[in-house]
Amino acid sequence: MTASITAPDDDRPPPARFAFDRHTWKEIGHLLANLPAALLGFVYVTLTVTTSAGLAVTAVGLPLLALALMGARLLGRGERARARALLGVRVDEPSPLPGRGRGDGLIASVWSRLKDPVAWRTVLYSVIRLPWGVVTFTVTTVGLFVLWPVLPFIARGLSNADRAMVRGLLSPSDELERRIAELESDRGIVVDTAAADLRRIERDLHDGAQARLVALAMGLGLAKEKLLEDPDAAAVMVDEAHGEVKLALQELRDLARGIHPAVLTDRGLDAALSAVSSRCTAPVTVTVDLDERPAAAIEGIAYFTVSELLQNISKHARATRACVDVWRSHDRLMLQVVDNGRGGADTTAGSGLAGLTERLNAVDGILAVDSPAGGPTTVTAELPWRAREVQEARRAHGPGDVRKTPGV
Repeated sequence: MTASITAPDDDRPPPARFAFDRHTWKEIGHLLANLPAALLGFVYVTLTVTTSAGLAVTAVGLPLLALALMGARLLGRGERARARALLGVRVDEPSPLPGRGRGDGLIASVWSRLKDPVAWRTVLYSVIRLPWGVVTFTVTTVGLFVLWPVLPFIARGLSNADRAMVRGLLSPSDELERRIAELESDRGIVVDTAAADLRRIERDLHDGAQARLVALAMGLGLAKEKLLEDPDAAAVMVDEAHGEVKLALQELRDLARGIHPAVLTDRGLDAALSAVSSRCTAPVTVTVDLDERPAAAIEGIAYFTVSELLQNISKHARATRACVDVWRSHDRLMLQVVDNGRGGADTTAGSGLAGLTERLNAVDGILAVDSPAGGPTTVTAELPWRAREVQEARRAHGPGDVRKTPGV
C-alpha cells in the first residue's frame, strides 16, 4: 500500500550556532570546494555543450550535443553526492533515460537525449555556479582569517543558498519523473508477466490437450485399420477415443478458463466469482455490489486476483470460512477477501502475493494485506475503474476508500 514518506529531521539544516561543530566544518568544506567544482562544471559546459551546439548545423553537431548532455547528467550526480555528504541534502536521483528500443532509430534516441530536462537543468546549474563559487570561496576564506567569531553564521547562510540551488535545479521533477520511472518499471513487469503467461499456455497445450489429441489420432487410425478385420476391437478403440475426446475438451475448457473465463465475459464479476469460489476448499460467501461493469481489462484483473487469493486460501490458510466483497468507491474498484485461517501471509517473502502486488501496481492498483499470526487474513485490493480515469481519480479522490471490513 502506498504511503507518504516524511523526510527525516536531519534533512533540515541544523540551526546556526557559535561552536564549530561537525556540521559547520562540513559546510565550510563544501563552500571552499565550490570554486574548483564550479570551474570543472563551467569548463565542461563551455567546451562540450557550447561547442556541439555551435556545430548543430552539421551532421555531427546534434549527436555530440546529446553526448555532452549525457555527461552533464554525470556532473549533476556528482554534485548531488557532494551535497548529500557535506550539506545533508537528501535529493533523489532522477529517473534514468529510457534505453533505446528495438524499433527506435538513431534520430529518436538522439532526440530523447536532446530534450532531457535533467541534463539541461544541470547545464544551467553549472553556468550560474561559477560566480557563486567565487563568492563562497572568497567569503569563506576571508572568514577563516578575519571573521572567525561569526563564521558559523556566514557558513550557514551561504550553505542554505547552496541547498536551495541543489533542490531547485538538481532534484527530480517531483511527481512527473517519479511517475515516468514507475511506468517504466511497470511496463517491464507487464511484459514479463505476459511472457510467463504465454509460456504457461504453450506448456499446457503441449503437455495436455495436444498430446491427448495426438494419441487420439493414432487410436482412431488403428481403429480404422481394424474396422473390417475385427469390428468388435475397433468399436472398443472408438469408445476409448470418445473418452479421450471428452478429456481433451475438458482440458481445453480449463485452459480457456485460465486465459479468460466465458462466464466473466457473458455475465460479469458476480457470476464469475461465484463460480471460482465454488472450487475453494472453504465455504465462500460472495457479495458483489456494482451498478455497472468496470472496463473489461480491469474486470479480468479483478477476477484473477480473487481467483489467486482463493487458491492461496485452499493451499495454505487452513480456513473454514471465507468471504469475498466487491464494491465501487468513486472511480476505484475495491476487492476484499477475508478468511479465518492461520494468517501469516506476507507480500515480501517472494510469494504469490508479491506477484499480485506487482501486477496491480502495473495498472496503478494497490494491494494491502493484514494477516497477523493466527489470523484472520484480510486482503484488500484497489483497482482503477477505467484505465483512462486513473490519473483523474488519483487527483480527485486520493488512493480510494477501504472502509469495508466484513467479518467471516
